[in-house]
Amino acid sequence: MAVPTQPAPVLPAPVLPVPVLHAPPPLLDLSNHIYMINVKGPKLAPAEELEMSHDPIRQGAPWTANRRAALAMGLTTAGLAATHPALAATAARGGGKEGKNAGPDAGASPRRRVRLAEGWRFHLGHAADMAKDFDYGQWQRTYAKPGLDGSPATLATFDDRDWTPVRVPHDWAVELPYAAPIGPVPKDEEDSAAAHGFRAIGRDYPENSVGWYRLALPISEAGISKADKGRAVWLEFDGVFRNCKVFVNGYEAGGSASGYAPFRVDITDFLDTDGGPNQLALRVDASLGEGWFYEGAGIYRHVDLVSAAPLHVPQWGTWVRSTPDATGASLAIETRFANIGEQAATGAVRHRVIAPDGSIAAQTGPRPLALAALGEASQDESLRVTAPHLWSPKTPVLYTLETEVLVEGQVVDRVATRFGIRTLTFDGHRGFFVNGEPVKLLGVCNHQDHAGVGTAIPDALHAWRVAQTQSMGANAWRSAHNPVSQALLDIADATGLMMIAENRLNTTNPEAFDELDRLIRSSRNHPSIILWSVGNEEGHQASERGRHISTRLVARCKELDPTRLTTQAMDRGWNEPVNAGDAVDVVGFNYHSEKIADWHTRHPGKPVIGTETGSTVYTRGAYVNDASAHVVRAYDTEYPRWASTAEAWWSIVARDPSIAGGFIWTGFDYRGEPTPYPTLPSVSSYFGAMDLCGFPKDNYFYYRAWWRRNEPLVHLLPHWNWEGGEGKPVEVWVHGNCGEVELLLNGRSLGRKAMAENGHLVWQVPYAPGTLEARGFNAGKLAAQDRRVTAGKPAALRLVADRKRLSADGADTAPVRVEVLDAHGIVVPTADTPISFALAGPARLIGLGNGNPTSTEPDKGTQRRAFNGLAQALVQSAGTPGASRLTASAPGLTSASLDLFFHA
Repeated sequence: MAVPTQPAPVLPAPVLPVPVLHAPPPLLDLSNHIYMINVKGPKLAPAEELEMSHDPIRQGAPWTANRRAALAMGLTTAGLAATHPALAATAARGGGKEGKNAGPDAGASPRRRVRLAEGWRFHLGHAADMAKDFDYGQWQRTYAKPGLDGSPATLATFDDRDWTPVRVPHDWAVELPYAAPIGPVPKDEEDSAAAHGFRAIGRDYPENSVGWYRLALPISEAGISKADKGRAVWLEFDGVFRNCKVFVNGYEAGGSASGYAPFRVDITDFLDTDGGPNQLALRVDASLGEGWFYEGAGIYRHVDLVSAAPLHVPQWGTWVRSTPDATGASLAIETRFANIGEQAATGAVRHRVIAPDGSIAAQTGPRPLALAALGEASQDESLRVTAPHLWSPKTPVLYTLETEVLVEGQVVDRVATRFGIRTLTFDGHRGFFVNGEPVKLLGVCNHQDHAGVGTAIPDALHAWRVAQTQSMGANAWRSAHNPVSQALLDIADATGLMMIAENRLNTTNPEAFDELDRLIRSSRNHPSIILWSVGNEEGHQASERGRHISTRLVARCKELDPTRLTTQAMDRGWNEPVNAGDAVDVVGFNYHSEKIADWHTRHPGKPVIGTETGSTVYTRGAYVNDASAHVVRAYDTEYPRWASTAEAWWSIVARDPSIAGGFIWTGFDYRGEPTPYPTLPSVSSYFGAMDLCGFPKDNYFYYRAWWRRNEPLVHLLPHWNWEGGEGKPVEVWVHGNCGEVELLLNGRSLGRKAMAENGHLVWQVPYAPGTLEARGFNAGKLAAQDRRVTAGKPAALRLVADRKRLSADGADTAPVRVEVLDAHGIVVPTADTPISFALAGPARLIGLGNGNPTSTEPDKGTQRRAFNGLAQALVQSAGTPGASRLTASAPGLTSASLDLFFHA
């Protein structure tokens, strides 16, 4: 996010059309209160209600049966393909049980794709001592003799039995110790250490900043075998942080300096296809960061092994552009082909478009194809789809383009590409439109980071985070400040979450252009992406140099994808005579929403969005500021000098149709950039509408009220446990969207007030233990209510999961909510109980968290302290079917168990 400063101007622009996107109301996390969304239904006891809050079906969410089934099974893996074809995109990229073919490239396709998740071994190297870095660079032979260079650790003969078995995705930084003792940190150390969450990684910690991975490539039907002789074989990495070198059988085969851009490594030349071992090794150097936030370290996204015929479609080789009109949609298909053979190759290519219901919507007959030896070529094709189903946030329907390569009449390669048919329009006067319908962008900015796992987020956890976000009412996500994972884009496509995909480097050196190319080529088929962002708060944004650099980046975006517009997030410089905003189609304002209207009068017609808004800081469940303990009250009142409250920015954007929408900083808390306290013990930000575990803070409900205003809602804060404060006034707020709200204490009315549009209500209430209740009325009728009940001492634990049936694929993951209850089953809102966990059955405990921004407890292990009554455990399939039981216990409390069932 970086620290902003002040604003300035941009320029005019016409209405700008582009090619768009459903936001179901998924999981609603509740804490220590009874919550009735619709009082027409039966009133639930706390335990029943919690179950309802995690079950979209019982909430009456308007999801299809397929979507419900998919959620019940998990938004990952091959099993998902059967229940929700749209979400099977994760399987298409290699999801499903590792070592098996998966997704639409699989089955009858001659192409094979294997997800490389299991079987890896890991060991720290050393950034400054070659002997401790497995002799990497020793004797100056690193690049001298291919096959003999590098390190013994790159060879199959190396003994790695003492290395640690790990599963990919993997983030080694999240397991490192903290870099400094609790207490003040000198200012010159503060910024860099704090930025990455005080983990002991970077130039000052060479012993922790290089990691080595080894994996014996699978030898089987699905792996490397004699059948691969003469075939094209490559590895696809979705993200490795960072500066990665990839070795196969001792040869350096490729790599990537970027920690975020996906990349491909051709390993055809280095394989032994005669039955010998094939050793994959990676050296990953995270000594230098790329951002000013926690970035993790290691192979934190998926890796796939792909084997294809000599004549084939390479990675990112298909691109579908759609143009809807009154009667149908025209599809422009660009396909690239490669021939790795040493002889010229001839064949044919054919396409067919598969509609959401599985029928064939359009197809072509075989078209001749000819490639020179070791050559590449591209081919354009046009198709027509009649009466298409348009993709939008409310109807995220997906089509599939199936491309086949034939040689002598036989299919030798088949690739499936999912896409959506839709239009996008940014209008500088009227806002944003999807398929001609006005849509306000209700967005969140997020880094890839979650409690317990760091950046190594499983697909199912990505899906859960998206569901939590959409439950708040958000319909858009900005990938701050780097390319987003393909798994998250697949989920966004399937759920209608619109995405701003952001480039990491706002410069024009070859590496920056290469990273931009990889961002766009890998992601341009995703209908969820609505804008390419070429920068964020750049130091040169308010200059001619900044304008020129962004102009060149925008030109490259348009060359690779003329169907989408571009933006840049700016925190100042809009009013300078020349600035980077001149270069982009849609100007991004980071904060200063109050200045947009004045800027717009000088730049009429130029589309604008709030690329970062709000930045309110708060600690979940805390309602009194305590600087000594780094606690920030969770009323919508605290924010850094550059920021604003949620209510302040949203009130401006909501009433101005010329502003296309805004993206709050942030949806979730994230490690690093600890604000407002940049010293230990704070190790994460306080910005999120949800904490690091995804538990909602109170502002979550402010946004939910006004972003889903057709659903009656009232939300009360604070909790009602103020022992020793009897008779003293407590500041009571109500967020909600009902016309009037009545507040009651122990059944006695404290008055009824009208709710202002996009506002909140406040009472000063003398504290008395018991029940505080808010009742929301529309047209005089009770529409919603919320209660806070004074809790007693901690007496028991409760475990709650959004679903209990998961796939036994080795990847599916359930976030389990851990609650500390009193003797009456009420969550104790101040409990910090130490909790121990035990897990039996075919599952693994991959991480723990509690949402406390000052917690320095380990993310891995079997113990975690509750924070303000809550904690979280992440339980993942171990790869075999069966039942698993998670047990939580605490001294003096009744323990709790949760049974999870993993099915084939």
